[in-house]
Amino acid sequence: MTFLAKWFDYLTKNGVRYSHSVHREAQTARQTAQAEFVPAHEFAKTVTFFSERGFGAAVVPADECVDLMEAARRLNLAYIRLANEQELSELFPDCEVGAMPPINMRYEMPVIVDEAVANNPYIAFTVGTHRDAVRMKYEDFRRLAKPVSGEIAIHKLAHA
Repeated sequence: MTFLAKWFDYLTKNGVRYSHSVHREAQTARQTAQAEFVPAHEFAKTVTFFSERGFGAAVVPADECVDLMEAARRLNLAYIRLANEQELSELFPDCEVGAMPPINMRYEMPVIVDEAVANNPYIAFTVGTHRDAVRMKYEDFRRLAKPVSGEIAIHKLAHA
C-alpha cells in the first residue's frame, strides 16, 4: 500500500472527511499554496524539530516562519533545534523531504500549531509528496493531532 493510500485509509478510519488534490511540483510551502490556489496564509507548513523529549512538529502558515524559542517556551522545552534531512528521512521514510504531513502515523509526535492556523475552520497541507495536498476541517485535525496552540509564527514574511 502506498503512503497516500495508507494516509487516506487512516483518515477514513478516523471518520475524517477530506479533499485530496494533485498540483504541479512545488518545493516550498508558499509555492504549494500558489499551486493549490490557496492564500499562503491559509496553507499550513510543517516544521519538524528535535528536543530533549524527541521529535515534534510545529505548524505555521506557509508565508511565515516558526519561532523555535517561542515553541520551546510554550512546550516547556529546555532544548530545541530543527530536524536535519537525515532525521526527516528516517522519521518519514515514505515522504519526500519537506513534504511531511503534520501528523506522523507511525508514532504520536507532539504538535504545536500557530493560532493563525488553529483559528481557521479548515487546514490544508502537503501529504507525502511535493505534488499532493489534503484539506480537512481543523476540528478533525485537532482531534487526530491533539496539538497545543499558541503564537509561534514570526510574522515578518506575511507580506513579503
